[in-house]
Amino acid sequence: MKKKTISVLSAVVLFGSVLAGCGTSTDKAAKPAPAAEGKAGEGGLTPEKQLVVAGNGATVEQLMKDEIFKKFNEKYPDVKLTYVSGVSTEIVAKAKAQKASPQMDVTIVEGGEQEAGRVEGLWDTLNEKDIPSMKKVSEDLKTKDNSGVAVNFTPMGISYNEAMVKEKNLPIPTSWNDLTRPEMKGNLTLSEISSNFGRSTLIMLAYANGGNEKNMDAGFAKMKTIAGYMPTFAKSAAQLQQNLQNKSAAYSTWTMARSLVQKDAGLELKFVVPKEGANLVPNVATIIKGTKNPNAAKLFVEFLLSDEVQKMYASKLYYNPVTNVKLPDETAKLLDFDRSKVVKFDLETVGAKTPEWIDRFNKEIAPSVGK
Repeated sequence: MKKKTISVLSAVVLFGSVLAGCGTSTDKAAKPAPAAEGKAGEGGLTPEKQLVVAGNGATVEQLMKDEIFKKFNEKYPDVKLTYVSGVSTEIVAKAKAQKASPQMDVTIVEGGEQEAGRVEGLWDTLNEKDIPSMKKVSEDLKTKDNSGVAVNFTPMGISYNEAMVKEKNLPIPTSWNDLTRPEMKGNLTLSEISSNFGRSTLIMLAYANGGNEKNMDAGFAKMKTIAGYMPTFAKSAAQLQQNLQNKSAAYSTWTMARSLVQKDAGLELKFVVPKEGANLVPNVATIIKGTKNPNAAKLFVEFLLSDEVQKMYASKLYYNPVTNVKLPDETAKLLDFDRSKVVKFDLETVGAKTPEWIDRFNKEIAPSVGK
């Protein structure tokens, strides 16, 4: 099986980004008449006058507010857009709490949390009539029961500071089990498993040692060893980033997109998809069941799948596009990885078992930190 290591050191070239609409094009010969609520869009849908979108914060929120919202409003100027930021688990919990009276319309959450929300009955069923670009999304990224649609994705793996590794004569990681090597002590930062980064690492440690998401004992055993190498588990991606930037750690586990974007912050890392494989982390757009703004929500999700928005996800956030959009050669090379090494998690099991895993982590793993 061919292995590929993706280097952030090669990510010097930033690639083009602009947004355009994904709805039915309009011209002088055939221009839809504006309705009372606003201009009609894809499939004749007339958007309502407001839309609340929830998703990740930081660079994701900045891109959404500064560029995606702006371009959407060029198409639909009467729609007032509001953004609610938070991590995926928080957004799903908020959607559940608001189930009787939804305050959000669209969420963009990670695949595991999207599946957990599906089980709770939080999302509307999407269809190609209202969101035609759904058919462009590759089959391996489809959600169960069309309860959402992936808008971008990135693989999980191991990142490391090449300069530090070389200077300290540390190993170059090629396996998830390399995280358990004694040389990792004092050089590793990982997030706790309430975060997708920590949870995916735990599951892949199980896979690398004969288990899987339905048999996690091996993963917990390895994680217990790893816990002894660190002073604490990080509570957030921001803390992981800080630990890498201040050089208190040389290694971490997170996504390729997170690794690549560090170049823009002056931190040069290399990213590895381990030999045992890695899961994909899709970001999935859903429409809240019972939304008061269904047309605007459908038009917005369709907009996220347009070629130019997909290119923006690639150029600004280093996410892989979910459609077969043509990227510049350097962009495509930068985001390339060995898709044959993808490990497809049973997300229904992951969603159902996560609370149990967190409880076990707190009882078995957390007490071993620094010992």
